[in-house]
Amino acid sequence: MVPFFLLFFNQNNHLETDQSLCPLKMLTGFPCPGCGITKSLVYFYEGDIQKSLYYHLFGPFVIAFCVATIVVLTTELITKKEYFKSLLFNKKLAYGLAISLASYHFVRIIYFIKNNAIDDILRQSIWR
Repeated sequence: MVPFFLLFFNQNNHLETDQSLCPLKMLTGFPCPGCGITKSLVYFYEGDIQKSLYYHLFGPFVIAFCVATIVVLTTELITKKEYFKSLLFNKKLAYGLAISLASYHFVRIIYFIKNNAIDDILRQSIWR
């Protein structure tokens, strides 16, 4: 719901320059693994796929997962059969997603440090 509110109430397009609400980013200046997901979703809703992928690679996949979940759960309610349980409790899938997110975050941190000086990182935190 937060991306929809930002999409409709952020008419001045300050989304790129506004302070992040992530506690880790506010304290350290470094992004957490989920930083940028909300901006990615907002830009995806606006139809700007390139900007959506720039802010977080997994943003469009979150939307696809939510749509697939709604379809599968609706199908389960109609057919009274369980399709989602085997995927929901699949350890291989969970480990694969965790490794993918960790790898992506590691690469993002390397580029973040490479492209930002320590003063820029501190300005992105509450310790300005």
